[in-house]
Amino acid sequence: MPTYDYICDDCGHEFEAYEPITADPRKDCPECHKETLRRKIGPGAAILFKGSGFYQTDYRSESYKKAAQADKPSDGGGKSSSDSSPKPASGESSAPKPAAPSTSS
Repeated sequence: MPTYDYICDDCGHEFEAYEPITADPRKDCPECHKETLRRKIGPGAAILFKGSGFYQTDYRSESYKKAAQADKPSDGGGKSSSDSSPKPASGESSAPKPAAPSTSS
């Protein structure tokens, strides 16, 4: 059930009421007892969707995730993803090279 904001146009009293959507808006002010009460229009609350997913790409099942993983192209070498650092070609050393001399004066 939503919470509605009300304001009295006569005395200025403001309050919130927790009412069902199907309820008619209140008309009598609880302070001055006149029929000058109106429901304020506000930004409302956020909508929270609960359940098993509302979009095709949300909340995929484990079987879908496994099939998607199997469809990914492999890099052909059978290497694990942790061994992704490039290897030096034969004849090259893995020692770091010195920096180039600067030409600024």
